[in-house]
Amino acid sequence: MKIAEVTAFLNRLAPPQLQEPYDNSGFLVGDRQLDCSGVLVTLDVTEEVLDEAIQKGCNLIVAHHPIIFKGLKRLTGDGLVQRVVMKAIRENLSVYAIHTNLDNVLHGVNGMLAGLIGLTNTRVLDEKRDGLKKLVTFVPVDHAEKVRSALFASGGGFISNYDECSFNLEGTGTFRALEDANPFVGNKGERHYEKEVRMEMIFPAFAEIGLVNALRESHPYEEVAFYITTLDNTVSTIGSGIVGDLEEEMDEMELLYMVKDLLNAEVIRHTDFLGRKVSRVALCGGSGFFLLPSAKAAGAQVYITADIKYHEFFEADGEILLADAGHYETEQYTVELLATYLQKNFPTFAVLKTERKTNPVRYLY
Repeated sequence: MKIAEVTAFLNRLAPPQLQEPYDNSGFLVGDRQLDCSGVLVTLDVTEEVLDEAIQKGCNLIVAHHPIIFKGLKRLTGDGLVQRVVMKAIRENLSVYAIHTNLDNVLHGVNGMLAGLIGLTNTRVLDEKRDGLKKLVTFVPVDHAEKVRSALFASGGGFISNYDECSFNLEGTGTFRALEDANPFVGNKGERHYEKEVRMEMIFPAFAEIGLVNALRESHPYEEVAFYITTLDNTVSTIGSGIVGDLEEEMDEMELLYMVKDLLNAEVIRHTDFLGRKVSRVALCGGSGFFLLPSAKAAGAQVYITADIKYHEFFEADGEILLADAGHYETEQYTVELLATYLQKNFPTFAVLKTERKTNPVRYLY
């Protein structure tokens, strides 16, 4: 099995196009065409993790956090990032990162955290816009099913928990083939009338290239008539954070102690308790303070995230209990999540979870 086969699956799991503009997810180091000897899944890529991969015979490391965030202008071994990259190249190790794109899908990092806490009726907290487009094309009636199926297979017609969604309307199309044309039907120089299906379907923006290629390959016409429109609709399964309901109401302190135990957190920093029962919880693994207004708007009594600054705690403003459970702590189960997906899709292949704890933060009591 080639490394490219594994990374292609990860690209489908959380398309890199869904990452935030500042991010650097995707294939970062290595040769996609090498045979894959094993996969080591980790939160961070450190020198110790590289050593572990070598020891365990894994030449592909799948990490949540990209080791390369900013452009590298030189490789001289100065600093952790350069040392890791140089060692990975020297040892013929490949590195793939799946970061904010995995944060931005419902079945990703935040979905796993919500499941761990026991939230139900979950939905994305801040749905992304500009994630959907609509394709309209015109196909001869006898070829409509072939084209429709090809578009579905390339990601068209997928909306939340539904697929193969399209709208079809029969009508009559006209065209005249000029001298240099090679028409599928009709004669050169004569206006032709053809019974056609106006076919419309919504698709995720990241699937556009594949969809257009599938349209051109499956359509019988020499020149395919189509147009694509960007929609303002949000996507219910794509976006930042998650909000959901507890199966039973809990006291605020009881909830935070439960989260502390589930995450093996040394400490949870939080605002004043508001003295009320909690039924709805919003969360975002990693740095998610920017979603505080969305958590309030969603009616959450508690918002759990990480990396909250001193002055940012004031913005809870007595409306919500704001809790910082730690960056590593809220994302640590990403390793389990990725390993599970990979093991399910590559059952005969070695997929290992790192035994190294990469959290750089320590606490003094």
